Amino acid sequence: MQQIHSFASGHWIAPDAIARPIYSAVTSAQIAQAGNALNTPAMLDFARNTGGPALRALTFHDRARRLKALALHLKAHKKPLYALSHTTGATHADSQIDIDGGITTMLVFASKGRRELPDAQVYLDGNIEQLSRNGSFMGQHICTPLLGAAVHINAYNFPVWGMLEKLAPTLLAGVPAIIKPATSTVHVAEAAFRIMVESGIFPEGAMQFIAGSSGDLLGHLGAQDTVAFTGSADTALMLRAAPNLLKNAVRFTAEQDSLNASILGPDATEGTPEFDLFITEAHREITTKAGQKCTAIRRILAPEALVAPVIEALTAKLEKTVIGDPAAPETTMGALVSEARRADVLARIKEIAKEATRVFGDDTPPMEKGAFMAPQLFHCTAPDSARAVHEVEAFGPVSTIMPYRDLPHAAALANRGGGSLVASVITHDPAVASQLAMDIAAHHGRLYFNDRDSMAESTGHGAPLPHLVHGGPGRAGGGEEMGGIRGVMHYMQRTAVQGSPRLLSAIGQTWLPGAPVTEAKKHPFRHHFEDLTLGESLLTDARKISLEDIEHFARFTGDTFYAHMDEEAAKANPFFPGRVAHGYLLLSFAAGLFVEPDPGPVLANTGLERLSFQQPVSPGDSLRARLTVMRKTKRNDDYGEVRWHVELSNQRGETVATYELLTMVARLPAHA
Repeated sequence: MQQIHSFASGHWIAPDAIARPIYSAVTSAQIAQAGNALNTPAMLDFARNTGGPALRALTFHDRARRLKALALHLKAHKKPLYALSHTTGATHADSQIDIDGGITTMLVFASKGRRELPDAQVYLDGNIEQLSRNGSFMGQHICTPLLGAAVHINAYNFPVWGMLEKLAPTLLAGVPAIIKPATSTVHVAEAAFRIMVESGIFPEGAMQFIAGSSGDLLGHLGAQDTVAFTGSADTALMLRAAPNLLKNAVRFTAEQDSLNASILGPDATEGTPEFDLFITEAHREITTKAGQKCTAIRRILAPEALVAPVIEALTAKLEKTVIGDPAAPETTMGALVSEARRADVLARIKEIAKEATRVFGDDTPPMEKGAFMAPQLFHCTAPDSARAVHEVEAFGPVSTIMPYRDLPHAAALANRGGGSLVASVITHDPAVASQLAMDIAAHHGRLYFNDRDSMAESTGHGAPLPHLVHGGPGRAGGGEEMGGIRGVMHYMQRTAVQGSPRLLSAIGQTWLPGAPVTEAKKHPFRHHFEDLTLGESLLTDARKISLEDIEHFARFTGDTFYAHMDEEAAKANPFFPGRVAHGYLLLSFAAGLFVEPDPGPVLANTGLERLSFQQPVSPGDSLRARLTVMRKTKRNDDYGEVRWHVELSNQRGETVATYELLTMVARLPAHA
């Protein structure tokens, strides 16, 4: 009998008198108990005043590095999680999605944090806005971590992935988390959480864990706190309507019920790769995790002429499903998480059966013990007048096939779900994909298109990815999770700041054009990464551009565009006064003006961004460049990335071009 502990205010707390039993989905025997009375105000205080400050003292990159270390630590210690996962009815393949999928999700956030966020504590959201004529008063949007706690209320079907996909962006944002998993699978979540917290990788207070009821936790949340919920629409409504959440405008994100649809394109007839792909996807979504997936296909939409072939092909696949002990390698579908969940699915099936005919499966349990049930396939011949097939979600291995007349009809049926997490379209016809995207995107959080071109590498209808948002409108909750850095922003406050470039540079930890510069005493390319300072600047000598330069560049590169070679044609162009220098000639000359030729700390030029040509340069004009350190980002112990602002000006001091140059610069030997 496992005793599932909570982790509150830095201490493990054993179950007490209010503990609830946890049963094996395979044998129906009690295997654990969880639940205790917790001091939730103390937990919030610990998160806000211990975990929060410690996390905010780190930069985004510091937190990203710790996320990676945490994910790798979990990966090295994941084996015991599989044995626990089997007790929830999950097969080895199901457990891989949950455990390895969760670890991979955390690794993706760690990687994106290093690549897309600054090595700073403030995130700049968008470009600077000039609010005055001469640029002395500017505006900028910044994002900073909320000063409260993130409460994560997770569903039972993915106890590891569901925890990690919320935890990764939260910690990356710099916000402490209080995790409350579903009790029926809390023993798996607790084991994974224990591995993480005992690693000591994140500071004290960054993570807490509630095994059992959350008690009065929501009643103590304030405007700096957030709630992220995954579960049923009924529970989401109850939580969302909590008076304290409404009073304090607490951020509430929900991922809930979803009657997801999969549409077989009219071009995907029998014998095409798309038809076979459609059957494979539908079968996988019915049987994976015994259908206990928020993204599972609940409604199968096929052209009227293809309904019978789809039923025949899908039935043949379902007949080969091996139901049994989830730990057995031959098993392809395990059990539902509990007998109570199975009873709920069977009750919802009765509602669906009033409008649809069962064409595969029955109510007889395939195993004597446990929460096993056979996959179920229904056929609804009149989907326009039906209600239950579009509104009742049987959260198990259940799906309903229905016919559509044409693409507008298919779209109307898909949208009858009232808002879904995902819809898939299997077609090889771009016109079909384009029309359905326009017709159904507003009702769906994700659209998955697949055909013969992408089927070998596609991730599947039911696989949310950390790179893309996971959520949906309407019935699906109206929220978003993951989505790369978008998911991190849910735990941050976007604030508009206004002021001089000098002050905004200090606030954003990035030098901005218009802020003061420090003239370099020696060429900045001779400095190691640590020795460069924001605002350090080099103004080069001038170089006169001749007509011979322009013609030589044209012949050498093959760029003989008329604006560079034909005086009369160039004058006829409204943008040019006559023949002008190539834009790329200006960039080449600029590099020649500011590059330090000898070997030194600058290792490589890795990119150029935000290039803008602002006025033409004519033969006889002079060009000079100002190179200024904008931002520094440590990449590893050997080198860091330096972002330089480059401004090119003519002999009259007018700006002719600007861009941002990226270089990799060696760190001092002490850091190597």
